[in-house]
Amino acid sequence: MEETPTTIRVLLADDQALLRSAFKVLVDSEPDMEVVGEASDGARACELARQTRPDVVLMDIRMPGTDGLAATRMISADPELAAVRVVMLTTFEVDEYVVQSLRAGASGFLGKGAEPEELLNAIRVAAAGEALLSPAATKGLIATFLAQGGGDPGVPAAAHAERLAALTVREREVLVHVAAGLSNDEIAGRLEVSPLTVKTHVNRAMAKLGARDRAQLVVIAYESGLVRPRAE
Repeated sequence: MEETPTTIRVLLADDQALLRSAFKVLVDSEPDMEVVGEASDGARACELARQTRPDVVLMDIRMPGTDGLAATRMISADPELAAVRVVMLTTFEVDEYVVQSLRAGASGFLGKGAEPEELLNAIRVAAAGEALLSPAATKGLIATFLAQGGGDPGVPAAAHAERLAALTVREREVLVHVAAGLSNDEIAGRLEVSPLTVKTHVNRAMAKLGARDRAQLVVIAYESGLVRPRAE
């Protein structure tokens, strides 16, 4: 029996109406996705997320009133929105709020200057449950930020290390590769196992560490000291 193609439901949250319009035209032009709502601030984004239950929210970090960071926290904290993935939109490639966004529950980030295909790919990647974290982005942003003391002050490294104790040796190994921004297929190639096996290890690691998705696994890997930022 053939599976019915699933349409990816997208919510746009940006205070620039022109940009939202451009994103809407682009998204709606794709046969496998549709825009289900538009918000000009974080509070409205949360409201629409509860009403429309999107698969992916494209969330601008800086918005008046409730910003994207606060909105992401609220969406992530709502059990009924557990399936919603948030992709943060940033003006600059390196944004001090990006790591905070990932910690708040975002699945990844994308520069507003990204090419149309990059944006569409980001939506599909996030909808599939993957983290939108390329190796370059991971090393160039998260590692640098944490190396400068960007770890979560509310959670000591020792606490993260204690949580890692629950992982098996193989799960730790997979986590290191996830933190490097590798996909399941790439990790499978490195470890000579099937992508399904890798996915199982990733899911178990997320469950044990209380991580919403792969993006949070990356942050935990760095904050716990399992992976050390390397100076370029």
